[in-house]
Amino acid sequence: MITITFPDGASRQYEPGVSGADIAASISKSLAKKAVAMAVDGSLCDLADPIGTDAEVKIVTRTDPEALELIRHDAAHVMAEAVQALWPGTQVTIGPVIRDGFYYDFYRETPFTTEELGEIEAKMREIIALNRPFTKEVWSRDKARDTFAEMGEGFKVELVDAIPEDQDVKIYHQGDWFDLCRGPHMVSTGNVGDAFKLTKVAGAYWRGDSNREMLSRIYGTAWADKKDLAAYLTMLEEAERRDHRRLGREMSLFHFQEEAPGAVFWHQNGWRMFQTMISYMRRRQEAAGYEEINTPELMDLELWKKSGHAEKFAEAMYLSEPKDERTFAIKPMNCPGHVQVFKNGLKSYRDLPEKVAEFGKVHRYEPSGALHGLMRVRAFTQDDAHIFCTEDQITEECLKVNDLILSIYKDFGFDDIIIKFSDRPEKRVGTDEVWDRAETSLRTVLEATGRDWSLNKGEGAFYGPKLEYTLRDAIGREWQCGTLQVDFNMPGRLGAFYIGPDGEKHVPVMLHRALFGSLERFLGILIENYAGHLPLWLSPLQVIVCTIVSDYDDYAVEVAATLRAAGLHVDTDLRNEKINYKVREHSAAKVPVILVVGGREAAERTVNMRRLGSRDQTTLPLDKVVADLVLEAMAPDLKRTYESEAAKSSAERIDVVEVFEGFVVNDGANGLSSDVFETREEAVETARRILMERGGGVATVSTLAGETERMSVAVEG
Repeated sequence: MITITFPDGASRQYEPGVSGADIAASISKSLAKKAVAMAVDGSLCDLADPIGTDAEVKIVTRTDPEALELIRHDAAHVMAEAVQALWPGTQVTIGPVIRDGFYYDFYRETPFTTEELGEIEAKMREIIALNRPFTKEVWSRDKARDTFAEMGEGFKVELVDAIPEDQDVKIYHQGDWFDLCRGPHMVSTGNVGDAFKLTKVAGAYWRGDSNREMLSRIYGTAWADKKDLAAYLTMLEEAERRDHRRLGREMSLFHFQEEAPGAVFWHQNGWRMFQTMISYMRRRQEAAGYEEINTPELMDLELWKKSGHAEKFAEAMYLSEPKDERTFAIKPMNCPGHVQVFKNGLKSYRDLPEKVAEFGKVHRYEPSGALHGLMRVRAFTQDDAHIFCTEDQITEECLKVNDLILSIYKDFGFDDIIIKFSDRPEKRVGTDEVWDRAETSLRTVLEATGRDWSLNKGEGAFYGPKLEYTLRDAIGREWQCGTLQVDFNMPGRLGAFYIGPDGEKHVPVMLHRALFGSLERFLGILIENYAGHLPLWLSPLQVIVCTIVSDYDDYAVEVAATLRAAGLHVDTDLRNEKINYKVREHSAAKVPVILVVGGREAAERTVNMRRLGSRDQTTLPLDKVVADLVLEAMAPDLKRTYESEAAKSSAERIDVVEVFEGFVVNDGANGLSSDVFETREEAVETARRILMERGGGVATVSTLAGETERMSVAVEG
């Protein structure tokens, strides 16, 4: 007998070879009817699969979260059957589950069109209504190869040949139709349900190889119920409205063209935004103790062989062979270059941790079909940093990195952060003791965040464990951005060392750290998260000054000059167009603040202010608008410094203030106010005495008439 343990901790004895269907039936008729699959020791399996040893088993019903992946997987198979039923001779290739849906790649002479999706959906509903069971067979390689070759399914023959010898060749039937598949599947096609939608068609090369056949890819989504489907489709519509590629054109941020696929042509506005991000990061990193460096983009291929990147990234690297016959590579990442900087000069344990950072331009080849605006490019800038430290410093440094990452994300408006922890894989370098210490360090970080996190068991790199930081945006999409990775391998491979307290050479631990990941991609995420309505400090054009009639062009130019002198990004619109037209145009370009000036504003030295996304209009004095916008346009880190200094200054200041009854002395340092003095002289003398006792300082004297006088007191020492 074998012992089956259930999620609630209860267990039962069964004969070896018992199936999930048998177990469900032994529990209740209701569960047997609802069951669609099972999870054995955490892995999804067919309900009909036999269980031969003790195991933890969960019977999965269609409403369980685990079933969603199966619904989508089955929907992909149903779609493939529908396509071949409608267009005989179409070859099927692969059809995986992806985030929020699935796709299937087909080969036929004429690519599919969006107009044909409705016909495919209708056929899918027919197949689902037949409720045909999914059944699994294991075939020999020869049988699978011969069968698919006879059917004219050349791509399937390639897939059969690629299956490792130690793996079964599994075939899943749904009625007369069958497919090569690892599984698992639900009990029958009827469990797919009716909450699905085919969303788009695209082209894709077989195996991602541009020298191979172009396939026609059909994307779809499937959910447990129509309510979830409707919510997802609404999100897709909103995502389309927020598409950074469209907004990038409307805001004149950037463009792409055929002469440089996957490389960004930055316009003035986009480059200004890009530089704003770099300036912000530069300040934050400097405050955190990082030294900014810069390493060559082109380096000898031998360095990349030593680091291991030449083997891992061979297909993604750009190579050059100049006349001296040495082969050079454009860097796909910054790590090896940073090790070279660390190696330049003898390092002591007293020099650690050493923190270096770079806004490094890297190049990685991506198939043309995979390129997607700023989100997937071939040339991009990484905010890479590396911390060289001792094993004893790992925990402290990881905690600092984590705090920095979360603080920076918050400044950019992201509070909903998902953290994933990837621990040791089976194949790895380093002793278990060192891995224990590194994993404990990262677990300490996770506990310190107080946030939920998930474990990617065995998914760490061979050289160390890592944390991945995923942002959830305004419409619920997830974007993996930041990483914190412990590396025991690369410094040693590249000959880095420091002299320890024992006088011997030791290999440092290397912490890889990125926050944005790719600045280009993060900028795209920001555009979509805010739908172009960027915070004022990030906006490349912060204010536009518009005239109602040309008579007041001079005042508009003066307003713009005043704002520009205060450090704001400003432009004027003096065209002979109706003001409503100007407002609509600049709103479409996502300019955050529109100032309108006419005769009244010029006479009173005011402006009429409108905010992006609001119909409200407010007329305010120009000086107040300048002061308010300057404060609002400060980057979050600078604003914190300003507010802290302002609070400190206020706390230390002495104010002599005229009131109706006389004068009052306010002592900010002690939070005290004096009694009312009848004369100004008495109040000023009291303020002077306080400053003398304090060792000097500044007092202000303010009258009811609005006059202000500063009084300085210095004590000779």
